[in-house]
Amino acid sequence: MTDPSTSSATGAEAQAAAGSRPGAAAGAQAGADARRRIIFLDVDGTILEHGSHVAPSTGPAIRAARAAGHLVYLSTGRSASDIHPLIADIGFDGAVTNSGALVTVGDQVVVDRPLSPKATDRMLTALRSRGIRYFLQTRDAVYASDDMAELMCDYAAALDARVEAGQEVRPEDSLVGLAERTFPSVDEADLSRIDKAVFVSDHEEGLEELRADLGDEFLIVPGSMPLPGGSNGEISERDTTKGSAIELLLAHLGMDAADAVAVGDSWNDVEMFQVCGVAVAMGNAQPELKELADFVTTDVLDDGIANAFQRLGLI
Repeated sequence: MTDPSTSSATGAEAQAAAGSRPGAAAGAQAGADARRRIIFLDVDGTILEHGSHVAPSTGPAIRAARAAGHLVYLSTGRSASDIHPLIADIGFDGAVTNSGALVTVGDQVVVDRPLSPKATDRMLTALRSRGIRYFLQTRDAVYASDDMAELMCDYAAALDARVEAGQEVRPEDSLVGLAERTFPSVDEADLSRIDKAVFVSDHEEGLEELRADLGDEFLIVPGSMPLPGGSNGEISERDTTKGSAIELLLAHLGMDAADAVAVGDSWNDVEMFQVCGVAVAMGNAQPELKELADFVTTDVLDDGIANAFQRLGLI
């Protein structure tokens, strides 16, 4: 997903795409709906707030929707190996992970499309030539460049110093355990199985520099996690998005896009919004994403998921 200035369908085009989605108008109406729906939920900023907080109503709402016969899938930029236990314990029918590179139905893998070795090499060359720190994500792990691991350690030490000095540390500043984690080195990664990268640049122009270097082949979007640095974001193959993954999954399940519901908050949810019959933005979503939504629910910790499910007649 990209911001509206660079997306393949943004601004007026994105609004038109949202308005022409199958069932977009009727599907957003309140009240009980007898149709079997399939719901795709983003994780960070949608289910999970700053990495560790979930509204008490979220789990029961998801379980109630599934008990009513609806399907509920995760749709996240995270690696399948990096799903927070609080999320996994809720229970889902499957997941779209690594921004659409991997799709599972239960324990069955139905879509698996890592970057080609040539694409991975080009991406790494650009990151290294720009001196940009990065994580590499596979279906099984998250790997850190040496300078990214160093940045996380330094950031954790700085947070500890603030705590010892009695200074406030906001949840969004803490990265909720990310800084304290130990990641395997990128040297250990199988470069034939890389799905995407997450990067941190020291300066604000880093994201645009990578778009200039890689934009013909890759999708580079602003990140949804509060990482330190001047700018940060995600890199995926251009056609590998949550939206294209959902289309492949719907075909596998024999379901109609008009019966699909997308709920999200950030840039990498744009294509998901364009594909699904109903798009719901969280109250804490990016303003531009709210403009693409059929309706806006409440914030992630203000019962956003439960309120959306009730409005859609899922529970």
